[in-house]
Formats: sequence, C-alpha cells, structure tokens
Amino acid sequence: MKRTVNVAIGGCSFTIDDDAYETLNEYLERFNASLDGSSSSKEVMDELECRIADLLKEKLCNRQVVDITMAESVIGQLGYPVDTAADDKRNKENKAESQAHETTGQRKLYRDPDDKRIAGVCSGLSIFFDIDVVLVRVIFLVGLFFGSAGFWVYLAIWIAAPVAKTAAEKCEMRGIPPTAENIRKYTEGQ
Repeated sequence: MKRTVNVAIGGCSFTIDDDAYETLNEYLERFNASLDGSSSSKEVMDELECRIADLLKEKLCNRQVVDITMAESVIGQLGYPVDTAADDKRNKENKAESQAHETTGQRKLYRDPDDKRIAGVCSGLSIFFDIDVVLVRVIFLVGLFFGSAGFWVYLAIWIAAPVAKTAAEKCEMRGIPPTAENIRKYTEGQ
C-alpha cells in the first residue's frame, strides 16, 4: 500500500502518492533555487505551479491519485530550468517524451497585453500571423478611413479574442511549448 498526500498545486487540490510528491517537490525546489530571488520570482513560481496543475488535470482523466509516472511526465514536458552537467542526463532522458508533447507551431489567437495601444488586437494579430505589428496597425487605419471596415473587424476581434494573461497563454499565442524556461521568460518579461 502506498501512502498518499493531499496537496494544493496552483490553487487546485490533488491527491498524490508519496513518490510523486517528493519528485514534484524536488523539481519545484530546484526551479526556485535557479531563480535570482527578484520580486518576479514568486510570480514565476505561481505560473509554473498553475501550469503543473493544468498538466496534472489533463493526465488524471478518470484516475483519482497522481502517481510517479504522471509526475515524471509533467516534469519531462516542462523541462528543467538550468542545463547543468547533472541535469544533462535527465534532460536527454526526458527530451523524447517532451518533444511528443510540444506544440507543432499551432498558434492560438489572443490579444497581447504587453504591446497594446488600445486593446492589443493588432499586436495579437501580428504575433498570430508572424508579421510586423506596424503593418497590422496601418492596415486597420486604412480600413478605418475607407468604409470603416477596419473599425468593425477590430471590434469583432476585440470581443472574440481573449487577453493572454498567463505565461502559458503567451506561449500558446506564439506557438511555443509552455516549458519551465518559457514560463519564466514570459513571466519575468512582464
């Protein structure tokens, strides 16, 4: 019989077996130690925990207890924060599994709060289509002056597209996997 623990990860409650708890706790401690201790470190850790919770929810399906294989799979998907000689072996082992979970460049349309002028629609579209934001803004201005189509399209996208609030959503917006390093990058960039 295995011992289980009830824990809160990213604001969600999980029942997790002892081995998985130790593995995830060690991972989070290692990641926290790799941060520089700035004021954004807590935000990075909160974002990482939210991402872990999301991945665990996906893996649980009809199961009730998080086991060691789920914990290792989540860690493999997120990757390790610092590539040191000690981590190289573990990263190589988990690389094949994490590549299976990487996005295939699929981007999701979000409004970009980091480079917005009004609502982030033009910036979000420029990231989604991988074009310069100035070009998108000029297209909307030309559309506004010629028949006001630019206004209506802008308004429709403003209503339909959500804002990329979390680091994981910012990664989805760019079509990159929400790994631990990418989460750190987009949380510290705020």
